[in-house]
Amino acid sequence: MIEKTANKKAWLFVTPVVALVAFNALIPLMTVVNYSVQETFGDNVFFWEGVKWFEQVLNSERFHESFLRQMAFTGMILVIQVPLGIAVALTMPRKGPWVSVCLVLMALPLLIPWNVVGAMWNIFALPDAGLLGRMINGLGIDYNFTQQPVAAWLTTVVMDVWHWTSLVVLLAYAGLRSIPDAYYQAAKIDGASAWAVFRHIQLPKMKHVLTIAILLRFMDSFMIYTEPFVLTGGGPGNTTTFLSIDLVKIALGQFDLGPAAAMSLIYFLVVLLVCWVFYTLMMRSEKQ
Repeated sequence: MIEKTANKKAWLFVTPVVALVAFNALIPLMTVVNYSVQETFGDNVFFWEGVKWFEQVLNSERFHESFLRQMAFTGMILVIQVPLGIAVALTMPRKGPWVSVCLVLMALPLLIPWNVVGAMWNIFALPDAGLLGRMINGLGIDYNFTQQPVAAWLTTVVMDVWHWTSLVVLLAYAGLRSIPDAYYQAAKIDGASAWAVFRHIQLPKMKHVLTIAILLRFMDSFMIYTEPFVLTGGGPGNTTTFLSIDLVKIALGQFDLGPAAAMSLIYFLVVLLVCWVFYTLMMRSEKQ
């Protein structure tokens, strides 16, 4: 039996890219770490503060409220988009000319820049001039996302669902297309119901792509900034002021670089921890 040896020459081509990305990532990260443990009053003069800013952020009621709003938003997004994406993927055709049409239509929202999405929905949902706003108010429902917290939340969630559900759809559809026809033929012979086919064939085969979809949607929704900022500006009040918006307000609005740097590192560690958990679960399921 001939042993196959791994060709590691490909790393010679990848190494420059990895080094460049690491270099571009490390410098901003170290700058943030530097600001998170020091205080400055300008003129490039710094004073050592240790973990003072981390304690201030972790004990801040403002941070707790922003974090809870962020978690609530991310939870709503995942609960809506993952089942909806699976349902849409199941209804899409597997063969024929309509496959290309459906895939293009699903991909269109993903091609629109984030700031354009926020501007589109801002105009679309205006209570006086927007098509959606006028239609809802025409039905006798008092709707004004610029003044009503519930309306602002619902508009932000619907906007994100419209923008990003397509990603879940495309990933779920790819998982469905990878299932061999033999599985469906065996299920048909056994007289399995549609629910049984979904539960025992389609869902297990989609497990890996759905894990990736959930991971990507968690990261995107947990770090969302541009769309809600353009749509609501974090208002009314602080209703839609998520972690990213609050971080920008502290860093640029108040110019509190120390607390902002500490908050950004905590933010980064939370995202990193969740990604590590997802990665561990994926590797464990692969071994099983």
